[in-house]
Amino acid sequence: MPELVKDRDWIAARIPHHGSMCLLDGVLSWDAASIRCTSATHTRADNPLRAQDRLSAVCGIEYAAQAMAVHGALLAEAGQGNGAQRPRLGYLASVRKLVLHVERLDDIEAPLDVAAERISGEGATVLYAFTVSAAGRPLLSGRAAVILDAAAAG
Repeated sequence: MPELVKDRDWIAARIPHHGSMCLLDGVLSWDAASIRCTSATHTRADNPLRAQDRLSAVCGIEYAAQAMAVHGALLAEAGQGNGAQRPRLGYLASVRKLVLHVERLDDIEAPLDVAAERISGEGATVLYAFTVSAAGRPLLSGRAAVILDAAAAG
C-alpha cells in the first residue's frame, strides 16, 4: 500500500462519519485544488451502505463526498478554508453528470482510489469533479455541489 499523508484515525476525527461509516482508509495526496484518497472498505461485509448483500456502484458517491469533506478539513487546517479554524460542515446538494462504469463495488478486489478536484467555490457553495477507480479502471465519475454551513444559512 502506498504511504499515506493522513490515516483513517485522522480522517475520522475530522468528518462527521465515525465507526464503519467512515469509509476512507487514508489520504494519498492533496493540494489546494484536489485530493486523492484510498479505501478498501468496499469489500467489507459490515459496510453500512451494503444492501441485499451487495454494494451498489452509486454508493461511490458517498466515498467521493467523504473525500471532499476531508479536503475541506485539510484546507481549514492549512488556513486555506476562507479563514476558518475548523472544517465547515457541508451537505451534498446535487450530483450531476454521474457515469457508472460498473454495477457494484463490493466485487472489486483492488483498493478504491477516490479523487476529487475542486472546480469552483465561492462563499457557501463548492463544486467538485470526482472519480472513483480501482487498479486504473474507472468505476464512476461525476460532479457534486456542496453547500457549506447550511444550518447557519437557514
